[in-house]
Amino acid sequence: MAFRGIHDADPSDTSVLVLQDRHRSHLVDTEQLREILRPRQQMRAFMTMWRMDIRIQPYVIRSGFYGIYHLGHIAIDWPLISSLVERWRPETHTFHMPVGEMTITLQNVAILLGLRIHGTAVTGTCVFDVAALYAELLGVILPADDIRGATISLRWLCFQLSTPPPDADEVTLERCARGFILALIRSFLFADKKGVHVPMCFLPLLRDLTLTATYSWGGAVLAHTYRELCRASLDRSRGISGCITLIQS
Repeated sequence: MAFRGIHDADPSDTSVLVLQDRHRSHLVDTEQLREILRPRQQMRAFMTMWRMDIRIQPYVIRSGFYGIYHLGHIAIDWPLISSLVERWRPETHTFHMPVGEMTITLQNVAILLGLRIHGTAVTGTCVFDVAALYAELLGVILPADDIRGATISLRWLCFQLSTPPPDADEVTLERCARGFILALIRSFLFADKKGVHVPMCFLPLLRDLTLTATYSWGGAVLAHTYRELCRASLDRSRGISGCITLIQS
């Protein structure tokens, strides 16, 4: 892809890069781009709020998400992320660098995050009896005040499930593990602008944790990250969500 030169990074041919007039990069020339993107990742808050009980560790390992938890919170260089977003082109799903094009691949996801990149697709429906599902899989009754659309308060979920009782049986421990994994997915892998609310759509996929480990979570994370990069690259965006650690790495 041809560009005008080192002092004018706009593409000389917009027949492919048709979104140039809406892209963040066009604001650089007019000096309208004066701030970095706001972060929308909650991993630090999650790690502070929810300490994993050692008794649920075997269930988290079985689900395939223990490696993600083990990564922990990684400091993010937000000016770097903002610069990368300015180079991201939603038309081609690649970063346009002075040396050429590059992108994030499934291999990157598998190596950096340790997530499965083959297997059953992460998909489903959000049309279900929410109260019945939470009672079955988490053993809790949802308070109306903590529900926002198809999400539930992360703080409330932590309060209910972060500390299993001393005499907890296997059913109770597995329910606590599901809550932990649900919050981990929301805080690290599929972070979005909803803040500290957890989407309910992932819960049915955690019914059988052995089966959970067979899903292509890596493919879903990459698709979500691409979508967030595309959204953040437009000139009206003020923040970025998704798996920011994957972008930085």
